[in-house]
Amino acid sequence: MHTTYRLTIVLTMACISSNRVAARVQEKLCQFLSNNRNYYQQSRRRFTAPTATVYSPASGQPQTLRGLCGKFLRQPCTAKPLLPITHPCMREYSSVHTQQPAGPVRDYQVQVDPYILLEDELKFIYDDIRQLLANGTKQPELDSIASYYFDGQGKALRPMVTLLMAKAINYHIQNKENSSILHNQRQVALISEMIHSASLVHDDVIDQSDCRRGKPSVNVLFNHKKVTMAGDYILAIASIAIARLKHDDVTISLSKILTDLVQGELMQLGSKETENERFAHYLTKTYRKTASLIANALKAVALLANADENISEIAFQYGRNIGLAFQLVDDLLDFVSTAETMGKPTAADLKLGLATAPVLFACEKYPELNPMIMRRFQEPGDVEKAFELVHKSQGLEQTRFLARKHCIEAIRLAQELAESPYQKALVVVGDLVLNRMK
Repeated sequence: MHTTYRLTIVLTMACISSNRVAARVQEKLCQFLSNNRNYYQQSRRRFTAPTATVYSPASGQPQTLRGLCGKFLRQPCTAKPLLPITHPCMREYSSVHTQQPAGPVRDYQVQVDPYILLEDELKFIYDDIRQLLANGTKQPELDSIASYYFDGQGKALRPMVTLLMAKAINYHIQNKENSSILHNQRQVALISEMIHSASLVHDDVIDQSDCRRGKPSVNVLFNHKKVTMAGDYILAIASIAIARLKHDDVTISLSKILTDLVQGELMQLGSKETENERFAHYLTKTYRKTASLIANALKAVALLANADENISEIAFQYGRNIGLAFQLVDDLLDFVSTAETMGKPTAADLKLGLATAPVLFACEKYPELNPMIMRRFQEPGDVEKAFELVHKSQGLEQTRFLARKHCIEAIRLAQELAESPYQKALVVVGDLVLNRMK
């Protein structure tokens, strides 16, 4: 069974004060592991996570991660310890511990800002994408629609992480002498942002969004049919860029992003009857719609650097964990951030009939959410009631804790690479993802 989900079990059990809630979360995770064992083990290396100690900033005394919780990872846990895990499908993992990152994440942030570190490489990312799109057509309207979201106003998270991993791996495998980015690795960064933006274009048509990134969404300004075709056009140009890499394994890896995106979107249109199946459904959908893109892009730059299977797997797993954490935080912000901060309406997922992690966790305390989920919050008052119940439950705290768990695992993986400014910046990315406000 994959270490990531063993960590979920241990960490969730460590910091949830209610045995009843813990038992329900156990069941959900067990169901997910059971349903997805083969899916996640097909090409994954099993990482082991030794027990580690950290030091409380208040007392200076050592303590294990199992005894930590709160807003920051190193705050002492006030919850009473739970009984040992005894669920049948968990017994062989009941003694597993996780590893706390060596040193505070925020210490790195003082020294290394990923965006400043990559300022020269990121400066012309959007210009180069717009040039690729313009070169592919002689129809000005198509170019205008396709280029709409490449105005430099996005977070550029995917290109940034891709370029960081490329430099960190180059430094790691080239005897610490050369961290220059290969041209093809930078192309992967462009491709990742193109695929992401194409998915936003399609999402806006499907969801009938009114705004994104603080401005009118593309489907508000242009004909829906033309917008859909513009999204397809972006993917076509990205596919041409993939072909130009002339690397079969990279082509396979990047193509998986597209197959996962389509499957994730179809999963989002459906729902599951039982609570356990619903949570497994949500996690798999989240991987396919969000994390697969980052994971496979990072694996691609590793392959282009001729990295061995171990390093390629580290890159993949780092991206998967960062992607899952990013989406979990995004789902959380939908309940706590303002529309002005987010640049898009809040409670948008509920209005679209989607039950994300905060709602699924809230079901533990408020079972009346279950029928609302099944009818996709379509009855009058459902959205408002569900929003209220999520805030009254531990759903938001549990969602942040799960995101934190994935960031911890990503940091642990980054620390397997040779120490460099780029490796340290990969550690900082975990902190940026967890504490972002939009």
